[in-house]
Formats: sequence, C-alpha cells, structure tokens
Amino acid sequence: MSSENSSADDVQRVWDVVVVGAGPAGASAAYAAAVAGRSVLLLEKAELPRYKTCGGGIIGPSRDALPPGFELPLRDRVHAVTFSNNGRFTRTRRSRQMLFGLINRPEFDQQLVEHAQKAGADLRTGVTVQRVEQHGSAVPDRRTVAVFLQGGETLLARAVVGADGSASRIGAHVGVKLGQVDLGLEAEIPVPEEVSRAWAGRIHLDWGPLPGSYGWVFPKTDSGTLTVGVISARGDGERTKQYLADYIRQLGLSGFKPSIESGHLTRCRAEDSPLSRGRVLVAGDAAGLLEPWTREGISYALRSGRLAGEWAVKVAEAAGSADVRRQALNYAFAIKAGLGVEMRAGKVMLGAFERRPHLFHAAVCLVTPAWRAFARTTQGHTTFAQVMREHRAARKLASVAGR
Repeated sequence: MSSENSSADDVQRVWDVVVVGAGPAGASAAYAAAVAGRSVLLLEKAELPRYKTCGGGIIGPSRDALPPGFELPLRDRVHAVTFSNNGRFTRTRRSRQMLFGLINRPEFDQQLVEHAQKAGADLRTGVTVQRVEQHGSAVPDRRTVAVFLQGGETLLARAVVGADGSASRIGAHVGVKLGQVDLGLEAEIPVPEEVSRAWAGRIHLDWGPLPGSYGWVFPKTDSGTLTVGVISARGDGERTKQYLADYIRQLGLSGFKPSIESGHLTRCRAEDSPLSRGRVLVAGDAAGLLEPWTREGISYALRSGRLAGEWAVKVAEAAGSADVRRQALNYAFAIKAGLGVEMRAGKVMLGAFERRPHLFHAAVCLVTPAWRAFARTTQGHTTFAQVMREHRAARKLASVAGR
C-alpha cells in the first residue's frame, strides 16, 4: 500500500476527488483531475500490477485517448485478421497499416496509474471501498461525500468517481441499470516459439455457435503466449465453456496447458441508466460503458474516465446542489453525445449479428468495402455509427440481417 498521508490524516482531510478503482477508467479520471491541479486520491483493492481477464487489444480510439507522453507497451502489432464462422470458411485479410496493438493488461494498467501519479494523484492499494454516503452523521456538510473503507476508515471528498469494475459498489450507489450482460471466458496459453511465430502480427476472430457469440486469439508474440477467449450472453455457461474448449481444439492448441484460465461478466448499461448521483460519478465498466457488439471496453474506459475526471473537478468546485446537478448533467451529455451514439449503433449491429452471423462473415471476408470499414474502425478513422450513417450498404446489411 502506498500513500503520502497517514490514515489518521486522511480521516481529517477533504480530498477534491477520490477515484475508486485503478483500471483504465480510474487511472484516466485520476490523471485528468490531477492535471487540473486538484488533490486526488486513487484507491485500488488489489496490489499492482494485477491480472485482468482481457484480450488486450488497443484500437485507434484507445490510442487517441491516452495521456500525453504515454508509450504503449505493445506486445504485438496486428496487420492481419483470420476470420472463421464457427470454425469453418476461414479467410485471412491483411492491411498495410497496423489495425491495432496488443498489450498485457497488468503492464498497461500499471503505466496508466504511474502517469496519474506523475500528474500529482496519490495512490493507495490494498484497500476496499464498502460504500459511499452523501448524507448522514459521517458527512460534515452538503459539499462532502464520505467514502467508507473496509476496516473502519472513512475518507472525505468533494467528488467521487466510481471506476470499480462491472460489479461496482459505486455503480450500485448511483443506481446503474443494465441492458445486457455477457460471459467472457479466457485462457492464457504458452506455446512453443514456432507456434508463436506463426501467429505474429495476426489475430483470429471466430463467429460462434451461440447467438451473438464470438471467439478470439490475440498473440503476445514476445512472451510466447496466446490469449484465447470466447464471449456470449450470460445464461448458458456450460455451452460457453464448451465453445471455448471446441475453439481451442479447432485451433490445434488443445495440447498446450494454459497458464491462466479466467472468466468475467461484462455489463452494458441500459440507455436510460444514470451516470451520476449527487457528487458521485461513474465511468467505464462501473457505468456499464462498453461497445455492445464487440464488448470492447478499454477505449470506453479511457474516454469516459477522462471525462469523469474533468467533470469531477467541476463538481468538486460546485457550491450548491443546483450547480452540482448542472455539472453532472453536462457529464452525462458528454458521454451520451459520443459514447452513447456509438453504443446505440453497436446495439443495432449486435441484434443483426445475433440473427445472421454468416452475413457478417461473408461481408468482411468477401466484400472489400466491408473489410475496409472494419479496418478503419479498428484504426480509429471511423466508428460503427459513422459507417451506418454514411454507407447505405451498411444500413442495408444490418436491416437484412436483423430480419
């Protein structure tokens, strides 16, 4: 655990912003608030670095949302994608420009936290937040939020950002409502050098047998590891497990023993879900912010975290409840105008993909404009929303597939 202040001092001190959770959303929020010159405390229940179930794909919007001077710890650079439809009809497509990069989450998250610390944020690890209160005996005035830690300690803040993951306690306080919950299963598989080399610069995407499901292989070539995973709607865990086992077998990887096997739930917000309550804001997974079709969450965490940090500063400065509400609404408008538009487009894509995955497979494998749209989206040159708005063929594909 690290902090410049003792626990006794923390009880008395009122921080401008307390951020709960040191993943990409929390680190981004802490960085944004600290750069603005405010006192910031970043809390993390684990010791860093820590393992996170995640493929580790960095797309263009993630790269563009990183703080200035951040150097991505890339493990591989992807220029090719091999697509298959439930293990069949395989085709590889290539791009001269890098499609996206691959990172190890423990290393990536650690660097983000270090950037927040360099900007002036304090870090405490190994602490669990039990709840927050905005009224009651522990709250000295209406401008303060009480943050209760396991073990009895209480921290005070002018604003709180909840970035404590998909099972967020801060999200529960805010009243986050979910519209989609999916189960992701993943295995980290060490492979011999010759196998690792065969995957260098290439990922695999398989449209799976369950509605809306898909699998992936993300190589970490310099460490000789393949990250293999699948995701599908929660509710049929056994079939999802079987899909992962079948996928690994189809790839010819069943003879290698995974070093790590893990799973997690991804939670996507309902469109009317709140993003704040009083002086408490939520970001990233805690807010249910992720792309509904691909379930990509890193770029959503980075972008929403930065916005949450910026608006938490304004909430901290707000003198009255009317100003707090105004700043919280502005945060919600900023999220919905950007990420919300993308999420609505992703929801349309998911609905169509659930019904006709073979049409998506045929399009991206055989139709050059569809492949280019996929590539430009991963590179950050466009979004699903822009593609559907600007290209009649994309709207037609989603419409036909959704019938």
